[in-house]
Amino acid sequence: MAGVLMTLNACSGEHERPFSQSPVSMNSQNQASTGEQRIGLILPLTGPRAGIGLRMREAARLALPEGQKPELDIFDSAQPGGALKAAQAALAAKDRVVTGPLTAGETAQVADIVQPAHVPELAFTSDVQQARPGVWAMGLTPEQQVHRLVDASIADGRKHFAAFLPDTALGHAMGEGLAAACQEANLEPPKIVFHTDQPEDIATKMADLSAISARRAPQQTSASSNGDDNQPSAINPVPDSTSDATVPPTPHGGVIAPPPFDALLLGDTGLNLARVITSLKNDQIDSLSAVRILGPMLWRSFDGKLGDLRGAWYVAFDPKQRSGYVQRYQAVYRHAPSPVTDFAYDSVALAAALTRQNALNTASLTRPDGFMGVNGVFRLKTDGRVLRDLGIYQILPGGGGQLVIPASQHFQVSAPAQTLPAPTQGKMTPKMTDGLTQTSFTP
Repeated sequence: MAGVLMTLNACSGEHERPFSQSPVSMNSQNQASTGEQRIGLILPLTGPRAGIGLRMREAARLALPEGQKPELDIFDSAQPGGALKAAQAALAAKDRVVTGPLTAGETAQVADIVQPAHVPELAFTSDVQQARPGVWAMGLTPEQQVHRLVDASIADGRKHFAAFLPDTALGHAMGEGLAAACQEANLEPPKIVFHTDQPEDIATKMADLSAISARRAPQQTSASSNGDDNQPSAINPVPDSTSDATVPPTPHGGVIAPPPFDALLLGDTGLNLARVITSLKNDQIDSLSAVRILGPMLWRSFDGKLGDLRGAWYVAFDPKQRSGYVQRYQAVYRHAPSPVTDFAYDSVALAAALTRQNALNTASLTRPDGFMGVNGVFRLKTDGRVLRDLGIYQILPGGGGQLVIPASQHFQVSAPAQTLPAPTQGKMTPKMTDGLTQTSFTP
């Protein structure tokens, strides 16, 4: 479907002083004004999450500097009354849209206040359970990551999905995302197993999921139990001779049937991931034969240590997309932006652009072709979910990730989108401007 994609970008000018680090009170003169073009921003500016909130406020000011229209009303969700009082103050200030707050619980509180007033909420939470019509979860949710992995795996010929996930909130969110993605693709329901952090539980449940006993020939089952320190592992195989890549060799020279799935979603990190990898080796599962191992964006931060998972895929943003934003942020604030600030920039820039155009409505927010943000294209859906422009990275034999499926193959752009311009020399005040370019979206 072809259409118009709005580019959220910025230009530069003079900057007289750094943005203040002191929080803005809900009762300040800034919030007392009742002009028609106003945007609310709810963040924790004091308390234990102040470090995150202040960085996100910086990003919001990068998208919409002081003195520009629409005006940005900033509320501290850590003040007495919390996000609930902040939302009430935003309505009293006649804010036409609320950006933030940060957490899932706060998002629900704000939604209870702003939804009856038909004020849209662009929340920074990554909890897709908070998404609903009129409330968008702007953070990168586990569901978004899993859907992208499933789409790419289907294009790679995978049809039978399974998941081996930690029994945590993240694990269950990934499991729900996998079930939904398979249902949308008309695939059979995936087999999803949750495990604790106990090595015995991981080993036993992986063996059950992989059906390793049934896959081994009867005469090899007892022999395999003796172990062999020199056997080729499934993750780092060293075969002595060529064989059918879909039927890996057993430790004692026979063949072993593939597991009952051809794509396996993992969600662990750290020590638990090491334990999962050990079980993968023991049960003859790897991304070099019949199974594509899939992982979350969390792997991006330590993929150099994941050589044992060579061939596995994980999702991540393309850092080249973000480079312009990073340069601008550093030029103004003299330190690098944390990843969570990206969502504050995108949300405020989007709200400001639509407010200027007097187009702050569901139809404009959910335009089919989406918007060009810090990390590429993102698209808001009517049910509150957000689709983002994610690339697929493959883990290399020695560790590290290589981009193998660019995000542009998922969100197909028919004309180059405008990018963030390079920062000018010296001091500056960023100013967001609206830009239009043609694009098409392929779900």
